[in-house]
Amino acid sequence: MIARAFLCFACYFLIFPVLAQGSYSLPKDSKKILFLGNSISYAGQYLTYVETYLRLIHPERNWEFINLGLPSETVSGLSEAGHADGRFPRPDLHERLDRVLKAVEPDFIFSCYGINDGIYLPFDESRFSAYKKGQQKLQQKADSLGIPLIHLTPPVYDRPQDPAYASVLAVYASWMVSQRYAQAWKVIDLHWPMRKFLEDERETNPDFALTSDGVHPGEQGHWLMARSLLKGIGESQYLEADLPKAVFDRIPLGTELLPLVREKQEVIRDAWLSYTGHERPGLREGLPMDQALFRKEELMKSISKLLSRNKLR
Repeated sequence: MIARAFLCFACYFLIFPVLAQGSYSLPKDSKKILFLGNSISYAGQYLTYVETYLRLIHPERNWEFINLGLPSETVSGLSEAGHADGRFPRPDLHERLDRVLKAVEPDFIFSCYGINDGIYLPFDESRFSAYKKGQQKLQQKADSLGIPLIHLTPPVYDRPQDPAYASVLAVYASWMVSQRYAQAWKVIDLHWPMRKFLEDERETNPDFALTSDGVHPGEQGHWLMARSLLKGIGESQYLEADLPKAVFDRIPLGTELLPLVREKQEVIRDAWLSYTGHERPGLREGLPMDQALFRKEELMKSISKLLSRNKLR
């Protein structure tokens, strides 16, 4: 079954190689930008790179980036038996989605799901259907509220002892890209650029890896995600390098801005997750919202002061 499904999607991209690319833009009035996702988004390195880059390249924009990624979460509502040693099932995005959207009132949404949605098992049509229905439900909710949504395909899975699941993620990612043409969804592909990079590197270094555990990208993997996202919204400057340090060393004040953005994102992430509620035990409790917003404003003053130095160069 998986071979047939994968072949269909592979043929699609052989026929339409150019259409698999494209870019969108963030409207000028999009101030509050919400990121939804699982533990990869919660970790947030790619979001730190994206926000830092956009603030450096577009210092005139009044951005507000809010990371509400939640570890273990799925968009499909599925959970494997004995998840987390039986302590709790995987949380479902749709359990908290209404609360999040009501509280945050975002102007734009990025969503990155899939890595957990196949439940780390060989391809199964019922699990694939649940993933598709979950994504469709998210799209319908965004449409009903008039909020632009960009789906991000799942990053690569790379556990050598379980190559079958990498193919599952390839099918999920390819289906998501196909929705650009089947349903006019906004989709940015992170999966296939990461997979090509991984395969190219392994031609000269068979031990090369983008993750330490097969699931969670390291620094370079997060940068590749950020680079694809940035290209997907029309950015191009400084994006040739394959490592974040090489990029932010080249942009004036880039390495100074990164830690400020990182701290701000973590403060706001933890506060919003606590404020809106979720079913994922074991997370760090965020500051009360008034304290978090105060700290955010302090950090934004430091960020603005730094960016003003950039304008003088």
